[in-house]
Parts: sequence; C-alpha cells; structure tokens
Amino acid sequence: MMDPAEASALLASAGLDAWAEQLPAQLSRRLDRPHGDQARWQRAIEQLPSRATDYLRLDRSPIQLGHDADIDTADRAALHEHLQALHPWRKGPFRLYGMDLDTEWRSDWKWERVQPYIAPLKGRRILDVGCGNGYYAWRMLGEGAELVVGIDPTALFHAQFLALRKLFHCAQSSYRLERVLHLPLGIEDVPGGIAAFDTTFSMGVFYHRRSPIDHLLELRDTLRPGGELVLETLVIEGREDQVLLPPGRYAKMRNVWFIPSVAALELWLRRAGLQNVRTVDVTRTTPQEQRKSDWMRFESLSDFLDPADSSLTIEGHPAPCRAVLLANRPN
Repeated sequence: MMDPAEASALLASAGLDAWAEQLPAQLSRRLDRPHGDQARWQRAIEQLPSRATDYLRLDRSPIQLGHDADIDTADRAALHEHLQALHPWRKGPFRLYGMDLDTEWRSDWKWERVQPYIAPLKGRRILDVGCGNGYYAWRMLGEGAELVVGIDPTALFHAQFLALRKLFHCAQSSYRLERVLHLPLGIEDVPGGIAAFDTTFSMGVFYHRRSPIDHLLELRDTLRPGGELVLETLVIEGREDQVLLPPGRYAKMRNVWFIPSVAALELWLRRAGLQNVRTVDVTRTTPQEQRKSDWMRFESLSDFLDPADSSLTIEGHPAPCRAVLLANRPN
C-alpha cells in the first residue's frame, strides 16, 4: 500500500515541509484503522496483471493504457475480475488494454467544462480536494502539472487509485507518475495557512460541508498569493440571498447541506477574501452524464429524479445543476 516515508519525502521535495513533518502521523492514524474490506481490496490490487506497454495517454478521454494486443484473453479476464472487486467505480472513464472501465460519471465531460477556463497547469503545484479515485489528478498530470496532491478519506477510492497507479507504472512513458500523490485524508488534515499551492480544486465537495464559509476559508488558505481556486458545486437559480437548505435528503443523499444560487456563491467567495470571482459554466446534470453501468451497479441519477418531472428531485427540490466558479487569492 502507501509508503508514508515516500509520500512525506515527495511533499518535502516540493517545499511542503510543514505538511511533510505531520504526514507520517496523519497516515498512521488512518491506516491503523483499516476498512473491513481492505484485505480483499489489497489482494485484488496485488493480483492485477502487470504487462508492459509503450502507450499511456493522460491528456485525453478516456485515459488510455496499452492496446488490446498487449495482453492475452486470460490476462484481460483477470484484469476485469480484479478491478470489479473494487466496485463501485464513480469517476472516469478509463480504457485499460482495450477494456472499457465505464464509470458512473462521465468525469471527462466535467473536465471539458473546467479545463478551458483555468490557468494552464503546466509546472503548477495542485491540491485536489475530494479527489475520488484520482481521475482528475491524472488528467492534471497530463496537462503538465509539476505536482498533484489529491486528498479523499474514502478508503475504496484510495484502493482504486493504487490499482490504477500500479497499472500505469507498466507503461513506458514520459509522465512523472510519482508526482501524483493520493492521500486518504480530508481538508482538515491540510496544515492551516500552508499557502503553497498554485491551484486548488474543490469539485463535488462544497455541498457536503456543514460550514460552507469555513470551507472556502480552508481552500483560500491552501493557495499561494495569486493562486487560483477552482470550485465546482451544486447551485440553484435565484438572487444572491437565496440558498436551499434541504430539510432531509437531496436526490436521496443524506449529507447535502447548502446549495446556494450562483449569485450567493459569488458573494460568499468574495466574503471569504477571494478576488476576481467569476462563474465560467452552469450545466444541468443529465442521466447521460451520471448513470448506472457495469462498473457502478447501484442507483444513479435517473433514480434520484421525480419520475413525473425530471426538473425535480424525488423529494421535490430543483434537480441537480452544477456551476464552475474561479477565484484568486489576493497577492
């Protein structure tokens, strides 16, 4: 699994000494309480077929490793079996030796909405908050990022990242794969006031936070002066004083707290001390972008909407609509 000393050394080499010093203790606290399925996931990762290839592309969709001819039928069956042991797969897609890993989310669609507007990632140090299995982190490396630190406390997502990392290391490529780090931690584990990242992403996290302004302050404080925040979250229509606080579930999710209007969210970002606030995209989520697949067989968006009116969730709230906002920490 993860080598805490190696992860700490990578942070230190990037000038993140304050975090590097704390990281071994943070990881020890997490890894000393393994998930009940951890041993099963680890076996699946260890049994993945490792076959050399000269092809890895992180800068296009789907992320692609190898060709059909690089592995035989038995290896492809083993690849499918052991990756299925890490079900459900939420973020992707991936094409691995000709096998399509068709995730619940077409995360590439979101990336296409975000990537044209953000500062070029080449040479930048990036923090990806709530990074899931690392799909976006790999895309960021494909854009030339110097370092990508993804954080997500979900144990399964960490296992999926480790599986993908093992497979990607089978490829002869120019990518510096060791420059992508996936830490099973939350935003609260990032040292306060670290002010070290050129770009911080928070995509699909904000509405899960019970204190939204505090989350914006945490994100701001990860950025160096002039650094860019990329915030992607659920929004509603309305004025700057309109916010949805679901009394119970939202689209069957228990942990949704605040869904602001775009105008309200822009105001919150400015109140949190960020500047150059701009909304670059607002898109309604469709069942084509979030759906069941062979790699995510549980309920998905079509099950969360009112069957008689797809503009509403099953609870009667406005159906999911997501916005991308950018802002900068003042110099």
